[in-house]
Amino acid sequence: MPPLKIAIIGAGPVSLTLANIFQNNDISFTIYEAADNFRTSGGTLDLHPESGQLALKEAGLWDAFVKHSRPEADCAKIVNFEGEVLWDENLCKKNDVSEEEKFAGRPEIDRKVLLEILYKNLRSDAITFGKRLDCVVSSSIYDTKYDLHFADSSREAGFDLVVGADGAWSKVRMLLSDIKPQYSGISMVEVNCSDIHANLWLLEFVGAGSMFSFGEARAVFAQRQGDGGLRVYAALRVPGDFVETCGIDWEDKDVAREELVERYFHDIHDDLKRVTLDCKDELMPRALWELPVGFTWAHRSGVTLIGDAAHLMTPFAGVGVNVGMTDALVLGREIVAAVRGAKELDDAIKEYEKEMFPRAEENAKETAEGKECHFSKDGAKIVADMMREHHVPG
Repeated sequence: MPPLKIAIIGAGPVSLTLANIFQNNDISFTIYEAADNFRTSGGTLDLHPESGQLALKEAGLWDAFVKHSRPEADCAKIVNFEGEVLWDENLCKKNDVSEEEKFAGRPEIDRKVLLEILYKNLRSDAITFGKRLDCVVSSSIYDTKYDLHFADSSREAGFDLVVGADGAWSKVRMLLSDIKPQYSGISMVEVNCSDIHANLWLLEFVGAGSMFSFGEARAVFAQRQGDGGLRVYAALRVPGDFVETCGIDWEDKDVAREELVERYFHDIHDDLKRVTLDCKDELMPRALWELPVGFTWAHRSGVTLIGDAAHLMTPFAGVGVNVGMTDALVLGREIVAAVRGAKELDDAIKEYEKEMFPRAEENAKETAEGKECHFSKDGAKIVADMMREHHVPG
């Protein structure tokens, strides 16, 4: 097979994982990223052994992950709205465990750190920044290839494969389907504390990893960050235009934080209110979107999707990035097989989609069930009982 010309659209953790797998196997590619420089924002991610961790091993980055991840942060605390602690893994964590035991769980890694690991391992010319995709069209010269049209009026032509890793509002997906993301029913406000060690109460209350509190139509959850920060999310089941129409001036973050708690969380325990109120460094409201459970598309030669572009989910099962990194693993292996002559490129893409569709549907169902559970009256108790049931004493 002659060398393939491959475009990957978007430079997130899933596309960068795929890129590293390609690079490990001497497969040429170019990533086109809309931003003018590398973006490293975002919270913490927990990578599972059978998915995210496996993909990093395939990408040749296991040692870097071990060095920079935080197994100690795989630690959950569940508190109900009355302030009762229903489950606390901080009380049963052991320090004298082997590396194999540490990584048999779901060690956390900051999204920023994961992206840096993936990005720095790539060749210097792997990513073309400042290229916001406008559309993908069939090549005007080659019947089986594609051209990329960018928002700056530039074009790149003659791609054998275009991989859409361009997130929720994927332009590549528009070539394959008319389906667009729908509002999930949940909006949330993120507030940050840049140095949790400066607030000893907050440090002790949250614990080493994450703290969750769920109830009827509301949730508060907090995640420790590797840089010493804390991200807290106050989530609400509200109409899709909540952020724009609730009347809170989000630009005035100090007033907005107080108003949010007073209006929507006034009746929860003071400790849970304090978790939100003590995070005074940043504030960002946003709606959460999702693709329908079981979303698929009719196969089209030379084009496919990975990550959020293929199966956008809310975070209420904690599987999104792991599903996406498994996409990268499976698609990467299929393309390697095609390049080595074991199968045709089109068959490789078909095999990837055949494996991915049911896997994504299963995880989307789990996420939808998690969303309903977490925002139910007894959400905290249900989650705590589930964790207790699966806990292995040691």
